[in-house]
Amino acid sequence: MAKQNVSEQFVDILVRAGVKRMYGVVGDSLNPVVDAIRRNSGIDWIQVRHEETAAFAAGAEAQITGSLAACAGSCGPGNLHLINGLYDAHRSMAPVLALASHIPSSEIGLGYFQETHPELLFQECSHYNEMISNPQQMPRLLQSAIQHAIGRGGVSVVSMPGDIASQPAPEKSIEHALVTSRPTVRPGDEEIEKLCRMVDAAKRVTLFCGSGTAGAHAEVMEFAERVKSPVGHALRGKEWIQYDNPYDVGMSGLLGYGAAYEATNECDLLVLLGTDFPYNAFLPDDVKIVQVDVRPEHLGRRSKLDLAVWGDVRETLRCLTPRVKPKTDRKFLDRMLKKHADALEGVVKAYTRKVEKHIPIHPEYVASVLDELADDDAVFTVDTGMCNVWAARYLSPNGKRRVIGSFSHGSMANALPQAIGAQFIDRNRQVVSMSGDGGFTMLMGDFLTLVQYDLPVKVVVFNNSSLGMVELEMLVAGLPSFGTANKNPDFAAIARAAGAYGVRVEKPKQLESALKDAFKHKGPALVDVVTDPNALSIPPKISAEMVTGFALSASKIVLDGGVGRMVQMARSNLRNVPRP
Repeated sequence: MAKQNVSEQFVDILVRAGVKRMYGVVGDSLNPVVDAIRRNSGIDWIQVRHEETAAFAAGAEAQITGSLAACAGSCGPGNLHLINGLYDAHRSMAPVLALASHIPSSEIGLGYFQETHPELLFQECSHYNEMISNPQQMPRLLQSAIQHAIGRGGVSVVSMPGDIASQPAPEKSIEHALVTSRPTVRPGDEEIEKLCRMVDAAKRVTLFCGSGTAGAHAEVMEFAERVKSPVGHALRGKEWIQYDNPYDVGMSGLLGYGAAYEATNECDLLVLLGTDFPYNAFLPDDVKIVQVDVRPEHLGRRSKLDLAVWGDVRETLRCLTPRVKPKTDRKFLDRMLKKHADALEGVVKAYTRKVEKHIPIHPEYVASVLDELADDDAVFTVDTGMCNVWAARYLSPNGKRRVIGSFSHGSMANALPQAIGAQFIDRNRQVVSMSGDGGFTMLMGDFLTLVQYDLPVKVVVFNNSSLGMVELEMLVAGLPSFGTANKNPDFAAIARAAGAYGVRVEKPKQLESALKDAFKHKGPALVDVVTDPNALSIPPKISAEMVTGFALSASKIVLDGGVGRMVQMARSNLRNVPRP
């Protein structure tokens, strides 16, 4: 048997770690690794048009599967393009291994063509960032990188000069069993007892949930019933906690709606479950706060805590719930449920009346029709900006759907690349990219990746010919909009020219049939929907003193707009409120 080189050993270890594909753009120093992938049946090379797409796609795959995903860039500018998608993956706690190939090892530090220093560039967006400068570092260095990415949840970057990649792998190298999943973390008994006493002493308890409640829906509902607690959520907690939730009071934050703000500010005890909610202006400063999080570095960095609990949300609640005394007083819960329903009733009318006659089309209407027509297990990828608003307000979670976005990093142009990663996992699962025209055009070249691999992603472009969220930021800051207008082509015509299905929608009555036809199409499809750029209104109660940029520090609700099927859920929950 021929002796392996470093590239072949590198690829074999990725396959052992469960990596199914590597996204990237071939070239120079990366060529030995790509050739090793070509000769290995256990892994595929996915050719994209821009390395930023590669990193976003790998991050989306890792978020959906929970397993290690991989991307790569050639030396210098090639791997530098990965950085934005890697930041997003890292902040989303997605386990991603990035290969940053490097210039020849003998030329490092001498100003060689395309020289950069990846061990410095990727430091802030990774848990592990090291260079293989000698074949004898293999396979230990790569194994350590993999275990950092999986064990800590985030990015590991391995830099490797092209000449090292082609050298023989070390003989009798030690390959140990790889860590491919994370354990659960149970808090100590002392913390559980302290938390139990605090819950028992509080008359009004509110739960506020983030993405750390993934897999803990049943435990959260059981605890909420036991202590008669309203349950609010952050944007990243929506898909995990809002469905089948009779205690739901909506979402807080810049895109908030319903009674989540009131519930978190009018309680005696606020319990933050698996959330690194960034907007501390929406959190109270005069109630007791407990935070439960599996990452100890998140504890207390947003608000002053009365108790910090290091643990997995599901395991913590499994320990806690049987110990707390059941509460019988529902007054606080029922009052918040009614406030929530009233709040939703108050905003829903403007975007549900005569929408079939409104031209340009209300984007809220587009999102609500998407929600109705999409599969029960669809994956939605959502561009940053106004598409975040529509997803937060209109997509209905059900425990099977997934909603992926750049919710922590806040990058533009994420939806299409993330849809690529989501669709490669399962070609038979419906994947819908909710793309803004600004985000779509930023990485539009990778629509060709859909065509090249015949990926059946459905791209719905919310085309308002503007950077809508930026215009809103300028508005609340008292500035005239400037530099936000986009002169757009007919995106459907571009899709058809590329060999995909494309249709343009300018009237509301055309929308439903256009989406149905696109969803039925076997391959990639694009629906270009011309939407109203003036769709949002700001609540009149917000004053200039409340606004610093877009951080609406004293406001309860930021964007006023429809809420789709959530109003039906709120009405349904009100049936549980005892009548006097």
